[in-house]
Amino acid sequence: MKSFERPSKREYSVHQNNPIAPNPIGLTPILLFVVLVVVTGITTNDITAMPILVAFFISAGYGLCLNPKGKKVSFSEKVQTFCKGGGDKNIILLVLIFLLAGAFYAVTIDIGARDATVNMALQFVPSSLILPGLFLICCFISFSMGTSMGTITALSPIGAGLATSLGLPVEMALGIVVGGAMFGDNLSFVSDTTIAATRTQGVQLKDKFRANLMVALPACIVTMGLLLLIDVDTSGIIEGSDYDFWRILPYLCIIGFALTGFNVISVLAVGIASACLVGLLQGSFTPLSMMQSIQKGMGWMQDLAMIAITIGGIVALMHANGGITWLIQRLTRKVTTKKGAEFSIAGLVSFLDITTANNTIAIVTAGPIAKDLNDKYGVDPRRTASLLDIFSCSFQGLVPYGAQLLSAAAVVGISPLAITPYCWYPMLSFVFGIAAIFFGFPRFNDPQDDELSAAS
Repeated sequence: MKSFERPSKREYSVHQNNPIAPNPIGLTPILLFVVLVVVTGITTNDITAMPILVAFFISAGYGLCLNPKGKKVSFSEKVQTFCKGGGDKNIILLVLIFLLAGAFYAVTIDIGARDATVNMALQFVPSSLILPGLFLICCFISFSMGTSMGTITALSPIGAGLATSLGLPVEMALGIVVGGAMFGDNLSFVSDTTIAATRTQGVQLKDKFRANLMVALPACIVTMGLLLLIDVDTSGIIEGSDYDFWRILPYLCIIGFALTGFNVISVLAVGIASACLVGLLQGSFTPLSMMQSIQKGMGWMQDLAMIAITIGGIVALMHANGGITWLIQRLTRKVTTKKGAEFSIAGLVSFLDITTANNTIAIVTAGPIAKDLNDKYGVDPRRTASLLDIFSCSFQGLVPYGAQLLSAAAVVGISPLAITPYCWYPMLSFVFGIAAIFFGFPRFNDPQDDELSAAS
């Protein structure tokens, strides 16, 4: 998602000069959410039993009862802090994206675009390569677009349709889409996480890309191998599975416009308009039923929009109550070696992503602390930029309350927790990221260019 605006150096340093006293209690709202989900899952034998929005509202209510260390804040001020966080421009943009994505899902399904796309894929891709092919397509689209959200928006309906046609768990297909989306988001030169990681560390894009590729490529290869092991039988589906090219046009439009660098809002608007035009011309619906289809899709995303707003408010409360400040101090206080500094950087950005459910925010927050550790323990900033992006993207593709899994789950109305076990690429990315720190690869033998990349 290209909602990230490049911050100034002053914005990056604000976390270093944060006057808020560290307070571990400030982190407990997100921990309460985890406890609610886990305990409910254990008692019901269903990890998806707890409604996510309800759990977040309970956590938000608890967060409103907390105060910064040594300070009494009125309830009215806390509510204002919550509302400011929930009403952040990036959160509101995310809400708009969710609503438009829902409209796109509904209209394309109603005109038969998803089924047509599935039939086309089954005709041109060998059955043994259906799942690896879906993963590679997601990787390519995400790398080109620089956004995991745009990729998930465009390809989740296709993945869900493939799963239905192949008799596979729809959660698996959505996990494949999310994994491919995170691969591209992590490596793309135009990704907001790449911009944040390189700017906070003052390194060139090509160096960060080279370091990331050493981790992402092995994880990608292993993921492909696992997908090849899945037995897929399409013999009964391919026979007689014709498709109408015009019904596929909305997907081609949304992918094509996304690849040209259009804003995600514009991309979704073009996708909806093209789907409506195809539906009207082919008689799939009347103007009135078209409007009803759009409304139906937006309705699918209303809970998701509320979840995004609530998460934004909770994160703001955790910042205000000193939870994030305490976390940063705890993760960096016992660092004594270069490898220890790298593990601390990885742990810091990972936990920040878990608590904020936003990999860009996690990188921006952890970046200044990581740069200080670079200077103190001699860590190559090119490796640091890579670690920030790798670990934030790994967890962003796993947290069930992150925008990526929430958006994918909304396509078929399932819990995002059901998708997490199938997000194999983010898991493998984390494993290879740990290996990269432990074995010290990649190593940069050439000195870092003093001049910052103009592209970053």
